[in-house]
Parts: sequence; structure tokens; C-alpha cells
Amino acid sequence: MIFNFTLLSTGSTSLIALKFIDEQQKEFIVKTTLKINPTRWDADRQRPENIYLKIYKKLNAKLDSIKIGVSEYLKEVTSKQRKFSLNVLTRLIKKCCSINEKLFAEGSLLEATQNFIQSRLHLISGNTHRRYKVFFSMLRRFEGFQQKHLMINEVNSNFVKDFIKFGELEAYSCSTIYRTIYFVRTILNFLEKRGIRTFVYELELPKVKKHNRVISLTEDELIRIKETDVPSQLKAAKDWLVISCYTGQRVSDFMNFNLDMMELLDGKPCLSFTQQKTQKTILLPLHPTAIHIMSDNGNNFPSKLSAQKYNEQIKEIARLAGIDSLIKVRTRNGFRSTEKLIQKWEAITSHIGRRSFASNFYGKIPTPLLMQATGHSTELMFQRYISNTDTERTRSLGAYLDEVYKSKFLE
Repeated sequence: MIFNFTLLSTGSTSLIALKFIDEQQKEFIVKTTLKINPTRWDADRQRPENIYLKIYKKLNAKLDSIKIGVSEYLKEVTSKQRKFSLNVLTRLIKKCCSINEKLFAEGSLLEATQNFIQSRLHLISGNTHRRYKVFFSMLRRFEGFQQKHLMINEVNSNFVKDFIKFGELEAYSCSTIYRTIYFVRTILNFLEKRGIRTFVYELELPKVKKHNRVISLTEDELIRIKETDVPSQLKAAKDWLVISCYTGQRVSDFMNFNLDMMELLDGKPCLSFTQQKTQKTILLPLHPTAIHIMSDNGNNFPSKLSAQKYNEQIKEIARLAGIDSLIKVRTRNGFRSTEKLIQKWEAITSHIGRRSFASNFYGKIPTPLLMQATGHSTELMFQRYISNTDTERTRSLGAYLDEVYKSKFLE
């Protein structure tokens, strides 16, 4: 017996029903209590057209619950040779529609994932918790796609193949698919430590070459920005942009710089502060450019701006400075991201100062000193901030090669 969802009317709101066709091609229709605007329904995918909108997330979760429940009932009818009952099916569907909180099958991956997240709440940041919830939601949708509860003993190499297929059909990026599988591997390791046997060793993924697309401002571009005259209402944002490129801090930190943080170390002006995100204490010597900007602001920092206003204004500043080379970026298109070419000024955000600091001084200043300034714990994390186009290091290498050649062959 096969089944699919169907809408019962074409008006502004329609009930969603399940249509069954048995082996004799006899058709049955069972109404649900779920409703949707037909213009928002994706008939091919059997769900709302955008399952990421808040109003449709719960609806889609209930549809997935119905698919799993009905599939399991039909399998039971077949395996135990029971008589198919519309009354039983109607009660099952009604139950799936009325449950507000998702119940997870005992011994399922979703149950284990929920328990893992709850056990880590006191150890993880808000951002990490949100990322875990994204992975969790993907696994819930995967259950709906599979039309069955995913049990721990089924999470093996076949799971990897099926999940990758699901992710590709849903147009998720390769990175998102792989990171979710890595998260599942973390869950299984968590269970292994508690004496539960899993197939974690089967969760292997092919290595994917990562392209480190770091958008940063070069020294030449920074000079152009510094030399660009901007309207008075943009001056504070321009000053903060330059300061951020010479201090390497996040907007949540540099926008709170103040004179109370100033210290002198061997006569050198420094800033002493605690990074909001990492809670690391930083003692940062000020670059002469930052000191010059403070001098122009009456020996003080520029006026404080909200992060939103700052992000808007630095784009305009970069546009006025002619930072318009074409770059490839990933941008949001509905509820997915796609690659496109845009002018560089359009891609500038508050984080560009941190990336520019790392990229422009990498190879000129010892990496451990740069990491001390940025607050990175590992060089691997720091490397993510380095632009691929490292022309300064290439020039340095060329100069060394010339010097070695001259000393060996021309003397």
C-alpha cells in the first residue's frame, strides 16, 4: 500500500489529507486536522514550500511524524499479516496531529542527541547550542525523509550514504552535510563512553578540499579608505574600521574601547580588556595608526555605534573608497545559500577588521604574537582568518630566492 499527502480544496486554506492506494488500486482518504494555504504547498515534496519559516516548522514536523507513524503501521500490518484498519489509522493520525512536543523513540538517535545536548548546556556557549539545534533539526527532517525512526544500531555506513543523498536532494552545502555527520559521530562517541556499543567506526567521510575564502582589506585598500573623504556622519565608522584592521578585535570588543582600558608598557600605549566571546584577557599594544586616529578625536576613541549601524556604514565607506573588485561569495537565496559574484564593498562586515589584521601581518610578525593579539587558542583556528592571496609573503620568498642566487653564483 502506498500513501501521500493531498489537499482537499483550492481555497485560501485547505485541510491536508492522506490518500492511500492499496494493491487492488482502491483509494482511501483520511483527513488530518492540519491546514495550509494551497499556494504555500509543495506538491512534489509533500510539504510546505518553505519548511524554515517559523509558521511551517511545526506543521512539517507533524507531517514527518505522520509519515513515520503510518509507515511503521503499514509495515506491521504486512509483517504480522494483520488486517488493515482505517479506524486504527485515523486514530494514529489524530494522535500525531495533537502532539505538541515531539516524542522520540527509545533507543533512537534523536533521543540520544537530545540527551547529549541537555548534558552539555552548562558547558557550551549560546552559539554552540544554536548550532547543535540546527544539526538536531536536520536529523529530525532526515527521519521524515526516511519515514522511520532512526535507531542507534542503524547509524552506520549506510546512514552516511543515505544522509548525504538526503542533504544533496535538499540542496544543503557539502559543509553542512559533513558537519552534521561529524556531530553524529560525536554523539556516538558520547554513547560509547557510557558503555553503549555503536558503529561509530563506520562513520567515515571522504576528505574534501576546503577553499579558504577570506575577505580582507589589503594595505593598499586600507590606504585608500584612510585617504577617502567621507560625510561627517560616516567619520566615526571610518575611524573604527581602520582601528579594527590594526587591532584585530571583534566588533563586540573594539566598539567598547575606552580610555579606562589604557595602560603604558615601557612607554608604549596598550589596551587591557577581556574579550566578550572568549573571556580571554588581552593586553594589546596600539598600532601608531590607531594612536593617530585617537589624536584626531581629541585623544579619545571615536563615538560608539551599534553593530547594525556600523555594518551598514562601512559598506558605504568602502564603496566611496572604490573597493569594487569582483569577488565570489555565498549569499542567502530564500532558505539556501548560493555562490555569486559581487563587488567587494558589498561583502564587507564588521569582521573584516579581524581578518585584515591577521592577513596583513601574517608572515611579518611571528604567528604566536599575532595569536596573542587576536585571542586564538590554536594556529589552525587562526589560519582560517588568513587570506589565500598572500602576496606579501610571495614577495618575501622571491627576495630570499634572489638573495640566495646572488650569494651563490654572482659572488
